[in-house]
Amino acid sequence: MEKIKIAVGSTRRPKLAAVSQAMRDFGGVLAPGIEFEVIGVEVESGVAHTPANRAELMQGARQRAEAVVRLAHEKTEKWRYFVGLEGGLDVIQEGASRRVLLESWAYVSDGRKGHYGRSGGIEIPDALAHEVLENGVELSEAIDRFAGAVGIRDAQGAWGVLSSGLISRTEAFRVAVVAAFAPFYNAKMYHAASAAR
Repeated sequence: MEKIKIAVGSTRRPKLAAVSQAMRDFGGVLAPGIEFEVIGVEVESGVAHTPANRAELMQGARQRAEAVVRLAHEKTEKWRYFVGLEGGLDVIQEGASRRVLLESWAYVSDGRKGHYGRSGGIEIPDALAHEVLENGVELSEAIDRFAGAVGIRDAQGAWGVLSSGLISRTEAFRVAVVAAFAPFYNAKMYHAASAAR
């Protein structure tokens, strides 16, 4: 059976699981009767360890995907799609106060064109935001201390801690991946919308 390989710019278990789950959701529409293989490749995002705004989140996701595209060319790998995932914070000023949301972003490319998608956002407590934004503590370390646990990033993630387990890190990235792949698996609608302009 033919297999389509999807390369992800990370080897983190929650990120790879998110892409695998997303492929199960829409793979039959993207390429009916074809099997998908998700491959993790460690690449740099080129942004801060905990991005602190939407532009940096988008840049990190895109740069991860583009790094995987370059790697595929160098190694002559036959990967069809390239996925970059980036999680971090988006700071929103609301009058004199701020709200800080945790978001998960995806950028998906076929090597020629690419598209973004993101999860929803979950507001983080002020104390946690202060640790990350003012004290420069990585979100993964801050959430471990905040929750009194170790290795949360590779399990439920900050999403799981903040939502009492209702939304995991994997689920947040899955939503972002489904959204970013939409112009590929729903190409007919995207082409029709472009033609109607």
